[in-house]
Amino acid sequence: MSGHSKWSSIKHKKAAADAKRGKIFSRFSKEITVAAKIGGGDPDMNPRLRTAISMAKDNNMPNDTIDKAIKKGTGELPGVTYEECVYEGYGPSGVAILVEAMTDNRNRTTAEIRNIFSKRNGNLAAINAVAWMFEKKGLIVINRDKVDEEKLLSVALEAGADDVLLEEEKLKTYEVVTTPANFGPVKDALDANKIPQESAEIISIPNSTVPLTDKTAKPVYDLIMILEDHDDVQNVYSNADFPEEFIEEMENEE
Repeated sequence: MSGHSKWSSIKHKKAAADAKRGKIFSRFSKEITVAAKIGGGDPDMNPRLRTAISMAKDNNMPNDTIDKAIKKGTGELPGVTYEECVYEGYGPSGVAILVEAMTDNRNRTTAEIRNIFSKRNGNLAAINAVAWMFEKKGLIVINRDKVDEEKLLSVALEAGADDVLLEEEKLKTYEVVTTPANFGPVKDALDANKIPQESAEIISIPNSTVPLTDKTAKPVYDLIMILEDHDDVQNVYSNADFPEEFIEEMENEE
């Protein structure tokens, strides 16, 4: 999990930059619209929609924007029809990469994602060539200076969390790990007990990682960031284990 935490620090910085240009709202809008289309517009009856709304609100997405996205999904408002796509591939150093996208034109998106991989010394792979290496989990990251450890353990585990992990000293965070089904109840319990969270999301966690060096990390990092920047891409996951020194260097970049 620590590999994920190190990468999360970069992703959170990127998310802040995305928020400034509105891109993060576009991603949440797509997820809310698709969730509402598949499971209906009532978040109490649609766990995926409830999770999407919660994450959108945590990122300061306006309520009226959320409502419009829901109504587009239920057909109450006109909107673009999005299709979910998952792309699997390999990057430099044999790193496995999983790309989740939503698009209104699968052929276009597939061609563009393939082009990104090939230009960065990677390649798309067959279905399930990579996906089997990852497991869906709910992950809630909490600054350990802002919560009492015993209180966190009590609240999270009682609400159904699988585990609460104290990350390495330097990172100063707890990671609350859940099943996707228990993610919502655990997050609700943390919110009810006023436990602040740095991030809360359902992610794909690799079962094993590929250690990178300072020299091999940059090509993998560049590929992932270019994929992240694609308008149709919702999430990018990899089994890369970036060196701490490299992560610190990327965090310090302006």
